[in-house]
Amino acid sequence: MIKDTLLIEIGTEELPPRALNNLSEAFKKGIEAELKAKKLEFSGIQVFATPRRLALVISDLQAEQADYTNERRGPAATAAMKDGVPTPALQGFARSCGVEVDQLTLLETDKGAWYTFKEEVKGETLESLLPEMIEKSLKGLPIPKRMRWAGHDFEFVRPVRWIAILFGDKVLDTEIFGIKASNTSRGHRFHTDAPITITNAKDYEAIMTEKGHIVPDFAKRKAMIEAQIKEVTANVGNPIVNADLLDEVTALVEYPNAMIGSFESHFLNVPQEALIIAMEDHQRYFPIVDKNGKLIDKFCFISNIISAEPEAVIEGNERVIRPRFADAEFFWNEDCEKPLEDYLAQLENVVFQTKLGSQADKINRVKTLAEAIAKEIGANEALVSRAARLNKADLISDMVQEFPELQGTMARYYANAQGEDRIVADSLEQVYWPRFAGDKLPETKEAQALGLAERLDTIVGIFSIGEIPTGSRDPYGLRRNALAVLRILIEEKLNLDLLKLIEISASTMPATIEANRSVETIFTYIFDRLRAYSSDLGVSSDVFASISELKLTNPLDIYHRLLAVAKFKSLPAASSLVETNKRIHNILSNNKEEAASDQVRENLLENDSEKALFKATHELSSKIESFVAAKDYEAILTALSNLAEPLAKFFEDTMVMAENLEVRHNRIALLTEIRNDFETVADISKLQL
Repeated sequence: MIKDTLLIEIGTEELPPRALNNLSEAFKKGIEAELKAKKLEFSGIQVFATPRRLALVISDLQAEQADYTNERRGPAATAAMKDGVPTPALQGFARSCGVEVDQLTLLETDKGAWYTFKEEVKGETLESLLPEMIEKSLKGLPIPKRMRWAGHDFEFVRPVRWIAILFGDKVLDTEIFGIKASNTSRGHRFHTDAPITITNAKDYEAIMTEKGHIVPDFAKRKAMIEAQIKEVTANVGNPIVNADLLDEVTALVEYPNAMIGSFESHFLNVPQEALIIAMEDHQRYFPIVDKNGKLIDKFCFISNIISAEPEAVIEGNERVIRPRFADAEFFWNEDCEKPLEDYLAQLENVVFQTKLGSQADKINRVKTLAEAIAKEIGANEALVSRAARLNKADLISDMVQEFPELQGTMARYYANAQGEDRIVADSLEQVYWPRFAGDKLPETKEAQALGLAERLDTIVGIFSIGEIPTGSRDPYGLRRNALAVLRILIEEKLNLDLLKLIEISASTMPATIEANRSVETIFTYIFDRLRAYSSDLGVSSDVFASISELKLTNPLDIYHRLLAVAKFKSLPAASSLVETNKRIHNILSNNKEEAASDQVRENLLENDSEKALFKATHELSSKIESFVAAKDYEAILTALSNLAEPLAKFFEDTMVMAENLEVRHNRIALLTEIRNDFETVADISKLQL
């Protein structure tokens, strides 16, 4: 079987940089799936992606399919014949195979018999299969909005300008998007002016690097940019290299050249977050800070050319950034002249959600809930109240209007500049923490109270108007907000009843909304996020189920129980105790109508096993009471593990459902006590060992 290297290169107008990596990987997966489906063996696929091309180099690929036997299975024998006559199902199957019924084979297996048809299939050539494979892969790319160009009916993410397809040194006769495949590509838009001839598919990368003046491999280009940034900033400062920005810049250039630009130092009087966003989001520059993390008056940028006049390139980039910084400086100076308090009236006209009112209405609701939380956790209620009042005031500021990402951050700057308490100022920014998974949490109790109230108000409000997230649709970020609520409660060790907080929030909703109807639904929604949170911590689903049975409403308390039960599972006695608890659970569930005594009567204990179990249980009772008071769940379960042996012996020697009604009720009462002791922590009958 002949094998060689296949090159597929789709040349386009500049591709969207933020989508380039996804498009490239999807193209690879699509072709890989097609090759496997067509039974064409290969040893590996190398991916290449630049702003103007998606390319794949597939090594050791078969030139054609091997001949193979195609077996189709038809109806079961029981449904294929009736009184010796083929049924319509069998006749239809034969027609679909293009043969008569007597040409089918009856296949006998352990699971029954089926009619089948086998045909020998001659393998097709790669050249004949490739066009359909490429077209199918390209149609499967994640492109939300496709383009048409010229007068064609074709659609793609960007207009296609050339196609290069080689198998070894041979151009395959293929046409995609109306363009005949060739062995020519195009190099760097500015450093080459003639088509690049690819003599052999295996030499693609080397030829494009040497003659095309590009670095076609995305990963190598990215590494090259990182190395260049490190080199040019070595004696300047520490560059801020945002991972997403690095990927985007890599997708914008074909041959990177890192350079350093400067700006006037008076711009450094502007909050550095605004300057950083202007550099990163607007210009795709890499900011530079000193060893203390303070922005300096220089930046790093990646040029797509090696210029004979680098000074001109630097000057051009400096000229472009200056107006951005001037705008930020103007906004900062203007905003500082107006107290945050003065913005509040304008928030009456800023809609949060049509049915939930304005941002001013939301502020009032959040303030009520934040003050209630502050009282519970020992935060300064006056500072929380002040922070809640000023929360969102910066939405009206010019700076936030221009840079929405700075909401909260600018509020902190303005509050500090205007003499607000430092905790209030910090809370105005930290109310938005965590902004994303793994982000830091609010640092003070005041900020935590405000952050919880802000998120719960959003969750309760949106649920109350019926906008419940479904599938991937979550326009208000309720999943993210719910997880943030749990993280703050658990990781900051806030001992709060989540259901109570939801009820308080529901009571602040507009009178036109029957929010109280949604309280249980909202709690369940957030509780379900706790399942995912605990799973990420390595807590198994059965451990979570053992706690959820208790219908608890304090996330921190639930978290401590989860850890205790997870540790309990590793105890030697765990397996026996889980099994006996399952038995206890079944007995009590099946005999709810039995009028069990409130207390175990010692005079009704008959055999040594139940007397020993009663003694062991009551010897532990005082210890367990003290552990319950201290919420030391691990100690409770460790103490109860001493019941493993007496419980096992009890079930071995004792018939719980005795004919004597008093004895039966007494034994049920004993098991009820034991079940209740365990359920001070969890229902361990739900555990799987």
